Amino acid sequence: MSGHPNILVFDSGLGGLTVLREVVKARPDARYVYVGDDAFFPYGQRSEEAVIGRVVPLMGELIEAHAPDLVVIACNTASTIALAPLRARYTVPFVGTVPAIKPACARSKTKRVSVLGTSATVRLEYTRALIRDFAQGCDVKLVGSANLATLAEAALGGGKVADEAILAEIAPCFVAGDGPDSRTDTIVLACTHYPLLLDRLVRLAPWPVEWIDPAPAIARRVVSLLGSSSASHHHEQSAAILFTSGQRHRLVSALTPYFGGLVPA
Repeated sequence: MSGHPNILVFDSGLGGLTVLREVVKARPDARYVYVGDDAFFPYGQRSEEAVIGRVVPLMGELIEAHAPDLVVIACNTASTIALAPLRARYTVPFVGTVPAIKPACARSKTKRVSVLGTSATVRLEYTRALIRDFAQGCDVKLVGSANLATLAEAALGGGKVADEAILAEIAPCFVAGDGPDSRTDTIVLACTHYPLLLDRLVRLAPWPVEWIDPAPAIARRVVSLLGSSSASHHHEQSAAILFTSGQRHRLVSALTPYFGGLVPA
């Protein structure tokens, strides 16, 4: 695609910023609108029917308002539940975010992998089908976290989040086995909020593991659909950030690194 494409990045809150950061690196010339559906957060505690009933009509409003050339659903829960209905309803290309089980299992040396996601993501048949198709002989443990996305939002918002609260959410991911060669060595971050806490996850882990963040792969998919960056990156109003609650986030300035340094309007 020539020119500067309009890319809409959608999430239930601030977690999709971890995906936006990688997409901006890949297409710094694009115009971005980031939408956080904070009025319906957290998606992980909602039923499938509720998520579809919320996301599908809301996306129609966003497409009409912003005319994106491509939409990134930067939310595992929304993608695994609502991506098919979205593609059936709208003609704009969608790039979803699904648990990176295939690459995780391919990279695991101990063949013991955990998938850390929201309660909604890990209970879906979609996720279990990914394990059946791509486990490659790995023992894959699904871990549904009730609170980690909320903790990540709180931490990014400047709130104090205790190490103990984070550790309680991630501890079930670590299976000791009979020794270092049989314990968990790879964990899939199956919620885009979780990389917001990556430094703390690494520090709090009982032993070193590889944390799989899907964001770089999503950025590559965007480039495959839209093409590489235009020669010129200069254009007006490169970024905007919106919240469905109508509130202006009080830490907008702290969010600029996720927009490649641009100040979101």
